[in-house]
Amino acid sequence: MRLAWIGTYESDYPRTRVLIAGLRERGVDVVECHRPVWELTRHKAGAFLSPARLPATAARYARAWAAIAAAQRHIGPIDAVVAGYPAQLDVPFAAAIARARRVPLIVDAMISLSDTLGGDRARIGSFAGASLERLDRYAVRKADLLVTDTASHAEYFTARLGATEERLGVVPVGAEPDLFPHQPQPAGEPYALFYGKLSPLHGLETVLGAAREAGTPPMRLIGDGQLRPWLDSELAREHPPQLEHVSWVPYEQLGAELGAASICLGIFGTSEKAKRVVPNKVYQAMSVGRPIVTADTPGARELLADGRDALLVPAGDSTALAAALTRLVADPELRARLGENAHRRFQELGRPAAAADRLLEALTRVGVRD
Repeated sequence: MRLAWIGTYESDYPRTRVLIAGLRERGVDVVECHRPVWELTRHKAGAFLSPARLPATAARYARAWAAIAAAQRHIGPIDAVVAGYPAQLDVPFAAAIARARRVPLIVDAMISLSDTLGGDRARIGSFAGASLERLDRYAVRKADLLVTDTASHAEYFTARLGATEERLGVVPVGAEPDLFPHQPQPAGEPYALFYGKLSPLHGLETVLGAAREAGTPPMRLIGDGQLRPWLDSELAREHPPQLEHVSWVPYEQLGAELGAASICLGIFGTSEKAKRVVPNKVYQAMSVGRPIVTADTPGARELLADGRDALLVPAGDSTALAAALTRLVADPELRARLGENAHRRFQELGRPAAAADRLLEALTRVGVRD
């Protein structure tokens, strides 16, 4: 099987790295035909689509696709075109290439752009939100197979955007075991690790509220992004003594951060999108073998069971989060058991090859086989 991964997708994003690595492990020849656009800044959050930056973004995008269109002519025969995540903006050009080559178009949408930028992050107005929803719907129409990260997201694409079940595939985001190796519980005083791009999805106010609860164990918070001004103002107003904030850590160092921590925090946002996702850091924590505390959502329940391989707490509930952390810190056997069970679950579903298997299974439905 030979797949052309085509577009301005984020080549350095874990979703892309995991899927391509897993497919290659399974013997698939993945040919990348890519030019960078979105990975040129750390914090996306809709900034590329702001009125001030839109002309420069459009020009960069046009140059990228001119180069991609020229380069793809030289990659030889392929079995399918894959528009990598974030795929929606690349679908018009990727669809034209797939049609010209008479092969299926696979769209790794993973999430809805209109839901993310217009709903969860609230970074765009109603006109731009409606435009992005039209783009989401266009991707649904053009894709022979549209890929999401959870069954909850697949249901959203069906109910809201007109997708059909037979043209949807669910492929978990997974994690890279070489960057997030399995490690035993660390010695020393236990602490909880939270990291992310500080978007509303993460429920930062819930994490900070838990840190302010009396008796909550130490936390290390790594992140920058959309809510950084809010976080700075909150910490200036009342900085919990047991909370340490670090602006940023390179991706390649996150495995060491997880290895040093005793507990990993997931997401706690209350938006509709937050109910549907399982973020990269949850899979990364599972790979390392860390007990996870995250919101009890339909997306989380697709992967985790409360008390088996994680502790699930109500979304937005700081008190419940603080109680779960206190319980874990007081019970090293529970930490070890949840962490090892999470690692076993990762071996089943989160390894690159396991994620790739889900995609390969979906590809057979559109006639792509070895």
